[in-house]
Amino acid sequence: MSQGSQGYQVYDAATLPANDNVNPYAFCVDLNGQWFLQKGKMIAYYGQIDFHGIGHGPLDRLVASSFHSPLHASDWVVAQGQGKLLLADRAFDVNSYDLEDGNLTVRSGNLLAFEPSLSLKQSIIPGFLTLIGTGRFVAASNGEVHFVEPPVRVDPQALVGWSDCPSPCHHYDHQYLKGVMGGLRAMTGLGGASGEEHQFEFVGSGTVLIQSSEVLMAERDTGAVPQQAGVPGGGQGDHGGQRAPQLPGQLGSLQRRFGL
Repeated sequence: MSQGSQGYQVYDAATLPANDNVNPYAFCVDLNGQWFLQKGKMIAYYGQIDFHGIGHGPLDRLVASSFHSPLHASDWVVAQGQGKLLLADRAFDVNSYDLEDGNLTVRSGNLLAFEPSLSLKQSIIPGFLTLIGTGRFVAASNGEVHFVEPPVRVDPQALVGWSDCPSPCHHYDHQYLKGVMGGLRAMTGLGGASGEEHQFEFVGSGTVLIQSSEVLMAERDTGAVPQQAGVPGGGQGDHGGQRAPQLPGQLGSLQRRFGL
């Protein structure tokens, strides 16, 4: 294979970047210890790395100090060992962010991984998680992320998260609702709330993260084997078009349905 003629880079354990992006769609963690990792976000790794389920491994002390979201426990694992860990999420944009004695709330589906020096908590806002402390985390977005300061109103579909500022409140544009679109909705019951009608309003000091798209990242069952031809085990979970029953204690799609 010739890099010059084909235009691609061939990596190995030594040439992969350390704690940096491989490209806009993949991030490489230089693992020497432990990281928390959302299931389904690891695409490859080099080295000696083990993966332990939350609440099912020998890392109870680490989990007790850094993971405080029981409703999301089944979606996360702890990666432990030494090596290079490649993270990605369906070719969405991936970036790392550093917190310094701060707090940041982010959509639960966008958060890929974080260092144990950060403490993860369940946000009071459904569908979001909060990271507190000092450390690095990796998150995905549908398009490039932009940082803006309050006061600002944000399209709910474009919101990725917010840092060091109060939680948002809902804002509805009643003049828009009373216009032509509002009249059509009142008569037909059709139509959904767009960013022009409904926004999240942020006030105070801090930073708001928005993606350059009004399309949310499509949700999927984390860690599930895709039901696709050519994927090993891809047909094992399909029983006459129905999913295999979940084990007791697994909330699975129920928690996602309610935005938890």
